[in-house]
Amino acid sequence: MTWYVYILLCDKQTFYVGITSDIDKRFHEHKSGQSLFTKKFADIKLVYKEEFDDKEKASRREIQLKGWSHAKKKALIKGKILYLRNLARSTEFGEA
Repeated sequence: MTWYVYILLCDKQTFYVGITSDIDKRFHEHKSGQSLFTKKFADIKLVYKEEFDDKEKASRREIQLKGWSHAKKKALIKGKILYLRNLARSTEFGEA
């Protein structure tokens, strides 16, 4: 079974990180107000997803991403890996 860790952009400002084995069904649930967190948002877009063949690995990645700052998530979504690494270094030393 394939597992997905995904990031939604809600109302063009808030990120939501989740995990699912059925990305299309879960996205529909978010869009139709079936998720407690995202039902308060009018505009929801799937902006990022990663695939995993193991639920445990996907769960660890979800927890990792949930702990990231808004700036780090944005850099990941935009594919700015060098910037993401710089952000990671700055937070290691308490600069962010």
